[in-house]
Amino acid sequence: MWGCERLLRRRGFAPVAGVDEAGRGACAGPLVVAAVVLPANGSRRLVDLADSKRLSPRLREQVFDEILSVAQAWATVVIQSSEIDACGVHVANIAGMRRAVARLGRRPGYVITDGFAVPGLGVASTAVLKGDQVVACVAAASVVAKVTRDRIMKDLHHRHPEYDFAQHKGYVTAGHAAALSAYGPCEQHRMSYVNVAQAQRERLARLEDAVTRTGLPSATESA
Repeated sequence: MWGCERLLRRRGFAPVAGVDEAGRGACAGPLVVAAVVLPANGSRRLVDLADSKRLSPRLREQVFDEILSVAQAWATVVIQSSEIDACGVHVANIAGMRRAVARLGRRPGYVITDGFAVPGLGVASTAVLKGDQVVACVAAASVVAKVTRDRIMKDLHHRHPEYDFAQHKGYVTAGHAAALSAYGPCEQHRMSYVNVAQAQRERLARLEDAVTRTGLPSATESA
């Protein structure tokens, strides 16, 4: 995983920053983007580093702490559901990657992003397919983004226990779908997503039906 960074450093592009996100595929909760610059001797100090999805939750927390203890620079950007709804998840993701790089305490000489190119970074960059599996600094960014977002979702669970965010982290599961159907979406859901919008329509239809059965005027009739 360290070969790409070693090559770039030998060619004078140090420091090298990796960028990745967590929460792109969720329908609730924020998108979290992280940028990380690792030291040249990181391979000796981060022996368990891997793509965040390949680490158990306990090991991921451990690696997260190790990354922050050795990183030359790191930054996170939290993009709320409202911003995702306003501009779309891909646009929000690209903007978040630019912001994460800009927030680094050290200006990178090169940036490696996971999966797709990010224009406007201000430094040389490239996108690497499955970069979180093959490039150390991108794997580190994936861990930082994932752990940061998981902690946010656990906090949101206490505010909205009916959705069980601590378990599924806002991704579409059978349990999450059932909660959406029962309670409708909350402010943490991405209303531009088809399943969330459908749940909202069904909730409003149920409310309208309940009002009709009581014989009271609906919201539309009252207006």
